[in-house]
Amino acid sequence: MFNFLKKTKSLIIEMPFDGEVVDLSQVPDQVFSQKMLGDGFAIIPSKGVNTVKAPCDGEVVQIFPTNHAIGMKTKDGIEMIIHIGIDTVELKGEGFERLVTPPCEVKQGAELLKFDTTILEGRGKQIITPIVFTEMMPIKQIKPSLGTHKQGEPVCEVVLK
Repeated sequence: MFNFLKKTKSLIIEMPFDGEVVDLSQVPDQVFSQKMLGDGFAIIPSKGVNTVKAPCDGEVVQIFPTNHAIGMKTKDGIEMIIHIGIDTVELKGEGFERLVTPPCEVKQGAELLKFDTTILEGRGKQIITPIVFTEMMPIKQIKPSLGTHKQGEPVCEVVLK
């Protein structure tokens, strides 16, 4: 009844590395493009070695043993996966370097891992990187800013319910 008095709360996601933000539908993997894991956006990273920085404050709850994906959770309960490339799990860690050991609390901008697009593409892998919010219950809307962005720039607003 008094929802007009309620302030909208949101989480600002910063660009974890330089690149171009695109719609999740452009990811050439149905699990991501059809939002089977959740909603979000994707980034086509700049070429070369990229350092993935925490896009927000939170806890790194998991880095897959192959270092190709990072699981994070915020204090508001927002869960996300940063999945570097498509089918990069098959590389068994080649082209990736872990910089933190989960579980660990991180501040926005903390270095999490490095990856080399030259190695990934050289092994025939797509470098497009989905960032997916896996628990949609607390989320009202996801508003990414499409286009080219630099690391650390605000790139997505996640509006909470």
